[in-house]
Amino acid sequence: MAVVRDLRVLLRFRNFRRLLAVRLLSQGADGVYQVALATYVVFSPERQTSAAAIASAMAVLLLPYSLVGPFAGVLLDRWRRRQVFLYGNLLRALLASLTAVLIVSSVPDWLFYASALCVTGVNRFVLAGLSAALPRVVDSERLVMANSVSPTAGTLAATAGGGLAFVVRIVVSDSDAAVVLVGAALYLCAALASLRMAPELLGPDQELVQPRLKAALAGTARDLRAGMRHLAEPARRAAAWALAAMTLMRFCFGALTVMVLMLCRYAWSSGQEDDGLALLGLAVGISGAGFFAAAVVTPSAAGRLGPGGWIVACAGSAAVLEPALGLPFDQVPILVAAFVLGLTTQGAKIATDTVVQSSVDDGFRGRIFSVYDVLFNVAFVAAAAVAALMLPPDGRSAPLVVTVAVIYAAIAVSMARFAPQ
Repeated sequence: MAVVRDLRVLLRFRNFRRLLAVRLLSQGADGVYQVALATYVVFSPERQTSAAAIASAMAVLLLPYSLVGPFAGVLLDRWRRRQVFLYGNLLRALLASLTAVLIVSSVPDWLFYASALCVTGVNRFVLAGLSAALPRVVDSERLVMANSVSPTAGTLAATAGGGLAFVVRIVVSDSDAAVVLVGAALYLCAALASLRMAPELLGPDQELVQPRLKAALAGTARDLRAGMRHLAEPARRAAAWALAAMTLMRFCFGALTVMVLMLCRYAWSSGQEDDGLALLGLAVGISGAGFFAAAVVTPSAAGRLGPGGWIVACAGSAAVLEPALGLPFDQVPILVAAFVLGLTTQGAKIATDTVVQSSVDDGFRGRIFSVYDVLFNVAFVAAAAVAALMLPPDGRSAPLVVTVAVIYAAIAVSMARFAPQ
């Protein structure tokens, strides 16, 4: 299998193996933690969840740190990225443990959300740093391959973490707090794994490092403007178009995620909490299979079509298949759609990561990938808000499915006509 062969080649790079270990543990912990939050917010028996409630939870958890995310990017271009992985994951382990305490303490919702907000906020540093550091551990000839394997492996780790959370929640302990503690343990393991790399290995270059927080923040606004000017340069047009396309595809994925949550909670569960959780777990697993398929097909597809052409193909396929599979609102077609959207979304993301990494200079990668991360989160929150307005209580909304299909089609047409290939 091509992806296995690619992984075997990349694993010859010792520091790639070490960075990949940090990614797998960190994103596996993310999967555990996020499923624990979802089950606590959406599937708790005492909560009557609505699409508006899901949208509110997403806004609380994602939007505030999305607004400060670009500032995190500046710091990633001024702090040693290995140290960000070490201290960031240690902090998340502590904060996740605090979240578990709050779940069992019957505290006000705002305090629970504040704790979760801090965990997801640190996540902005870690994920953007992982992408910014990747070109430091592989050569340029294997960067596309690394972008196919590494982020996809991280997404699969998050999916596996989500599966582990479902197992712990349903089979081992009917406690969201216990699941959160499993995530905290994985965050701790990720921090320890980062110690296998030298502090200076992952950049930025020595002359750019400003270890003191005050010094790093002093030129934040100036550095952000410089990053945006860098992205706006003609040589970076392909990266700008890819980022715009990926943001819209993330919007589509977010809206459909809320729809599936509501379908699992009400339309397909017969009022039984465990039935809804099992269906959601199945949907997450099938979507993860789509992510894996993207890692298999993207290197050859992007090689033939170019990264921009592959984004066009992914968006165009989603535009056709999403309404065909989604409009019946039956379990089997929706689960097939979960695979298709997992493949197309992750395939487009692999191509976008490659375009951004190959087009953006190392001294700007941290802030550009943080802006990338912010766009992801803002798009997801906006999608949840739109879904809250359009979804009925049982989650069946033909207008939402059609709207998403139109957006996918617009992405494909715009990229094909205007974006550099």
